[in-house]
Amino acid sequence: MLHRRPAAIALAALLAATVSVVASPTAASGNPLTRVPALNAAEPNQVQDLTVTQGYGFATLAWTHVDGATDYQIERTPVGADDVPTGNPVITGLWRPNRQVNNESPTFADAGFNPGLRFQWRVRARFGTTEQPYSVPVSGTTQASWGDPNVPGESLRTQWETTQAAQYTSDVNEYAYTAAIDELSDRMRVVEIGRTILDRPINMMVFGYPTPPTTPEAIAATSPVLINCNVHGNEPGDREACLILARQLAFSQDPGTLDVLSNSTVLIVPTINGDGRAANTRGNNAGQDLNRDYSLVRQPETLAFVKMLQEYRPVAGYDGHEYGNSGTGDLPMLPPRHQNVAREIFDESMNMIEGHMYEQGATDGWWACPYGCTGASVGLGEETILRNTLGLKNVVNSLLELRSSGGATRPDEGNTSNNRRRKGYSALWTFTQFLDYHRANHGAIREARGEAIKLQSGNTGRIVFRGSHEVPAHPAPHPGETPPPVDAPRAELILDNAPCAYRLTEEQYNGERTDGAAGHRTTVAQRLAAHGWRVVKVGDGYFVPLTQPERGLIPLLLDGTGVERLVAGERVYPTLTGRHNGPLRVSGFACVADANVNGPVNVQPGAVLVASGSSFNGPITAAGSAGLFMSGNTVHGPIQVTNVTDAVSLINNRVNGPVNLVGNPAGGNAPFVAANTIQGPLNCAQNTRVPTNLELSNSVAGPRSGQCAGI
Repeated sequence: MLHRRPAAIALAALLAATVSVVASPTAASGNPLTRVPALNAAEPNQVQDLTVTQGYGFATLAWTHVDGATDYQIERTPVGADDVPTGNPVITGLWRPNRQVNNESPTFADAGFNPGLRFQWRVRARFGTTEQPYSVPVSGTTQASWGDPNVPGESLRTQWETTQAAQYTSDVNEYAYTAAIDELSDRMRVVEIGRTILDRPINMMVFGYPTPPTTPEAIAATSPVLINCNVHGNEPGDREACLILARQLAFSQDPGTLDVLSNSTVLIVPTINGDGRAANTRGNNAGQDLNRDYSLVRQPETLAFVKMLQEYRPVAGYDGHEYGNSGTGDLPMLPPRHQNVAREIFDESMNMIEGHMYEQGATDGWWACPYGCTGASVGLGEETILRNTLGLKNVVNSLLELRSSGGATRPDEGNTSNNRRRKGYSALWTFTQFLDYHRANHGAIREARGEAIKLQSGNTGRIVFRGSHEVPAHPAPHPGETPPPVDAPRAELILDNAPCAYRLTEEQYNGERTDGAAGHRTTVAQRLAAHGWRVVKVGDGYFVPLTQPERGLIPLLLDGTGVERLVAGERVYPTLTGRHNGPLRVSGFACVADANVNGPVNVQPGAVLVASGSSFNGPITAAGSAGLFMSGNTVHGPIQVTNVTDAVSLINNRVNGPVNLVGNPAGGNAPFVAANTIQGPLNCAQNTRVPTNLELSNSVAGPRSGQCAGI
């Protein structure tokens, strides 16, 4: 069930520094909201109590509902300082009751104007198509572009801003603009995470206060948030919002911004598809839609992005797009829907959308709704789409689609700049609200992620190869009255008996691939490494256990039933279940599931033990082994792990005894030591990489020492 949580300091409100004005005989500006009685008696069905609150790049109109009204028209007229019209009035908006959850208190975010100009607004009700009298007019000056033009840093402007949205910001302007922010602000650092096919840099802006952490692992420890701004090159509206947001985060002194950056790290990737943006094409230079490649990572852009995800480990994200359906809302959104996404991640993503964005949209006048909003066959569970890939990586997240055209509800967007400004500033509103949500719900997001990682690492439940979590419909009129299709999985795309691992041959794992961009092709080994999956070699095979945090994604790429797979690996099922009395000597690859082992366990050199949901009564020793994976087990005895060559993973176990990890190369990866309860000491020393707890603390009754002192 969705629920509201207490709000923290609202970054959106503090960044906006809004001004409210009301209907009065003279213009009201710069004063708190007041009620001024009209000079004349209201006409029948005339809109009353109109107020206008200035946001950044939009103005929120609010009024008292007229009984019987089916919709409302919003009129805007340019005026001078004396409130004398300087141009013709224009109908800029049409309010309908399915715009907001509390439609008995109508609001409308009027947008598309150039910031800093002054206007007069009126609103009238309609009964069907019959127009009623306009409200008393309200005048006000809109907010200028953010930042004092006389203060270094704040004075920076994008190409989009300086041309009043006549031009989008070029790649060269982006690099210069972000480099200037980097130079002038200690809060921001630009990191190059990769290169496009045409060798354009893929930059990520990293924000923190007073300075961002210096390493990916340190950033991951802050539970960072991620905004991906422009994957489709011909959908640049979100990117312009990201560049403005970067300036605000870098230089704003308001408490809300400082609060956000003091408690987390903000990651913004303005242009993953720089080649497509330069050419104004949906795909990259190879013609690949990158938003159909985040799982397969055949392209250098997606490979770099996914590698960034495994290193920086964001806990929440937004992915920016534009949508060509003119009948949809202002801001279609959607959670990760693939059925392998943990329910906790889906529910928290839904809460972010319906519990926050719908509610705040109703307050500020923006129309957030499910992607499509008209029941279109979009927004399904394809794992190749970033929204779903992130969910399968245990990231609370949402898609954002800016409605490309004005449509019936924004009839003044025949002017290209008006259309671009509405899209850009609506995206900026969304991303600002996203940061507010993360700050207010930081604990719940972390909890959802933690539960998802424990669930996935336990390798429990069925595997669905295609199929979606349902987004329930709300009774009309409501923003969520027409959600995307149910998309239930077909029977042949469900595997009830999940394997323990997949075995790949040498050719499958290291063989040359023909997919991907010429000159940039990678092997399956390189792609799985970018995802951060642990792989162990035994004999002539490569094993990928499912007892890993991203278990829901692994079969989609490695199983023969996968709809968009990389290879058809061999399913490997448990070799031991039930009761085993006496010593257990592991050679080769062994998988223990739902077992009760009474006796010592010895994992021989070069061997691998994968254990889940089992009980062990006796010590577990792995010395010179290829791998040790333990998830969701109870161990009565010590665990000693030394010189393991390929992978070490201890997640969500209960151990009554000491745990020692010493001198493990672990394939050059950090051993996972996460969410364990250890009744005894935890010691880690001389491992090639410092073990990580994936931001899931271990409960340790004894001392923690060496490399594990902080986890």
